[in-house]
Amino acid sequence: MKHILIVLPALFLALQGKAAKPDTAIIQVNASQERGPVKPIWSWFGYDEPNYTYMKDGVKLLTELSALSSVPVYVRAHSLLVTGDGKAALKWGSTNAYTEDAQGNPIYNWRIIDSIFDTYIKRGMKPLAQIGFMPEALSSKPQPYRHYWKPGYPYQNIFTGWAYPPKDYNKWGELVYQWVKHSVERYGKKEVESWYWELWNEPDYGYWKGTREEFFKLYDYSAAAVKRALPTARIGGADVTGGGTKFLDAFIKHCLTDTNYVTGKTGAPLDAILFHAKGSPRLVNGRVVMGMRNQLRNIADNFKLISSYPQLKNIPIIIGESDPEGCAACGMATDPQNAYRNGTMYSSYTAASFARKFELAARYGVNLTGAVTWAFEFEDQPWFYGFRDLATNGIDKPVLNVFRMFGRMKGNFVNTVSNRQYTLNQILDSSVRGSQTDIGTLAARDKKTLAVMVWNYHDKDSIGQPDPVCLNINGIPSGKVRLTHYRIDNNHSNSYEIWKAMGSPQQVSNEQYRKLEAAGQLQQLHEPEPLQASQGKLTVYTDLPGQAVSLLLFSW
Repeated sequence: MKHILIVLPALFLALQGKAAKPDTAIIQVNASQERGPVKPIWSWFGYDEPNYTYMKDGVKLLTELSALSSVPVYVRAHSLLVTGDGKAALKWGSTNAYTEDAQGNPIYNWRIIDSIFDTYIKRGMKPLAQIGFMPEALSSKPQPYRHYWKPGYPYQNIFTGWAYPPKDYNKWGELVYQWVKHSVERYGKKEVESWYWELWNEPDYGYWKGTREEFFKLYDYSAAAVKRALPTARIGGADVTGGGTKFLDAFIKHCLTDTNYVTGKTGAPLDAILFHAKGSPRLVNGRVVMGMRNQLRNIADNFKLISSYPQLKNIPIIIGESDPEGCAACGMATDPQNAYRNGTMYSSYTAASFARKFELAARYGVNLTGAVTWAFEFEDQPWFYGFRDLATNGIDKPVLNVFRMFGRMKGNFVNTVSNRQYTLNQILDSSVRGSQTDIGTLAARDKKTLAVMVWNYHDKDSIGQPDPVCLNINGIPSGKVRLTHYRIDNNHSNSYEIWKAMGSPQQVSNEQYRKLEAAGQLQQLHEPEPLQASQGKLTVYTDLPGQAVSLLLFSW
């Protein structure tokens, strides 16, 4: 068997039988053993502040998100029915879609909602249209209505008049009907059929100030209105918190077996099931320690519940918020455990956790359709403030490049094995806290490419010395192969490190902005290289720093 030795910066083809270092991560990729089609569950994003959508940096980021994937990207935003002037603020947004005249007659105004959804549709994106929250004129306890929350304020301060049940369910139902009807008239039946509609957010928590039964009633009125406007529309719920399985169980039973508040018949439409899943980072001796276990356990608990209902087999499941922790607008100045967000730790956590979401879906035999990353951007805020966002002041952060990597994975997943990858059970039991890092992999191939993602993750925020990685590829066509190696680490695809090297400026020059903008894009570790596969096999070595992610794209 003949092999070629090619020496490259941090990467080279190894001769067959070359001895690896004792601590080398050995990864086997069998490209001929397919595990099923790639489902782009990563192409889903969301945020609290809907009015950022059509602002300068919001439009720029949405344009980039739409380009991540060959399939449509879904977007979920809060507060689409909230009363107000349309001005954005942290954890606040409004559209003024519903008001009433002096006689209590409805006044519908779709201008701001249209500007939000137009921004999505023009980019080929799809709304995960959240029906909520309560307009001031319909709220059963409208005052106080507008909140002025800031980082460091008690979180409970945000739950004001918009969180209460309607004083008139018929008016609420008519509002939902008119919204969906207007959407069909504006965008067309076929387009709106491709959306998902869902009611509210975390009704088991402070976002809903009514009873559980009142929420079920709200759902029945909402679902009936959606279906009346477009019978083929898809609606689901209940977007509970990760620990809200009891509420979700009661919601499912209501939709399957309870008397409908609108029709008087049994059951309510249920076209998708949604819940949230969050991790739990902590600050230990001045260092961030993540809690992936918590997030994955949230997912496992909810999958287990849903799979216990045979009549829900194959129903689309959407993790409506799936993140390392809870509050996107809580920066690291007020919440120092969130200091992971600017650098590569957010990237490696994202790669490692999404791979386990696929494992969990396979374990429970469920139809995981989407996992919403609840991160967007915060307009006109300090640079790299430590919000959970994808970009800061129009500059992409390292985590966004993981999604660019995912977007290059197409076709079918293939079998992979890594001797340094934590098992799913290990993470569910104790997270990634052992003496070694989690060097794991996810791979997919189509007719002419093989994409192999490799990450080097640990819950403790430490980079340390790079780990040697040996990647053995089997099952690709023999002959010439081109390798393009993308990397996220301190020196590649990392605007944060460049910004710090500039002196962490809060005002940047045009030249600095251009440099940061370029640094925020997905970058190659080196120039693409021609390789030679012999009998369908390749062996590649690389050094992978802690909290780094690589995507090795082989094409032929």
